[in-house]
Amino acid sequence: MPKPTGPLPAETLPLILEVAPSKDYALIDSGDGEKLERYGPYRIVRPENQAIWSRTRPERDWTDVDAIFTGDTDEEGLGRWRFPGDPLGETWPMAHDGIPYLGRFTSFRHVGVFPEQGPHWAHMEKLIREAKRPVKVLNLFGYTGLASLVAARAGAEVTHVDASKKAIGWARENQEMAGLSDKPIRWICEDAMKFAEREERRGSRYDIVLFDPPAYGRGPKGEVWQLFEDLPRLTALCRAILTPQPLTVVLTAYSIRASFFAIHALMRDAFAGMGGRVESGELIIREESAGRALSTSLFSRWVAQ
Repeated sequence: MPKPTGPLPAETLPLILEVAPSKDYALIDSGDGEKLERYGPYRIVRPENQAIWSRTRPERDWTDVDAIFTGDTDEEGLGRWRFPGDPLGETWPMAHDGIPYLGRFTSFRHVGVFPEQGPHWAHMEKLIREAKRPVKVLNLFGYTGLASLVAARAGAEVTHVDASKKAIGWARENQEMAGLSDKPIRWICEDAMKFAEREERRGSRYDIVLFDPPAYGRGPKGEVWQLFEDLPRLTALCRAILTPQPLTVVLTAYSIRASFFAIHALMRDAFAGMGGRVESGELIIREESAGRALSTSLFSRWVAQ
């Protein structure tokens, strides 16, 4: 794919997007390699390598919880979780900004949502509503579908792509639970790179593209994803499949040994000649107890205006 030419977009960095405690979610406390969180009425404890400071809340707050991730087995399902009180079911109701969805205890310590993505979702929703025209959204590596549901609720036509059949099934359950089954969402189980390449060949175009790739992953047919090797091509493809009047492209990167300056430079190069602005920085969660900032991921997004 030819290298884009033209002036680089304007830039804003660092931009820190922050999630504060709310009724849906709060980071209650953190420290000693763990975090204490609240999802609605449920309190859970999970590992957090970046919490190298000391806890603020007393020990009783850390033990009076609904679930604790232990990591003591490699089995799928509930084996990695301990329930000090009554065991919670395989799924349990949660909500984000008025959208109900299903939480689930996974063997990878995740529960089905990344709350720090909330500012991206709010920004996307605002762009969709203010566009006053039909908007097409592509959500690559879409996981359990919260971003897709936010976009659909705002009135967009959404294409959701994930390599995991299990994640797609979970996302479809979330759509039904949210009462958004009548909204236009295509659920596609496919390798993200292959899908983007095919859309580029077919001339399919989108106004908003979200991509949240892992550091390493496999597609449904054994395709291998290596972030540092494959991200430049996928970023170029995300530009190539934009409509003539695009709104934004959002890249989030988790668990990588890199600075946001690296993905910022990649995005500015990829969107040369497009105008607009590239905004890059970190997603953080503001702790309830001591007000500390827990950084969760890096991001870079191109916005048309």
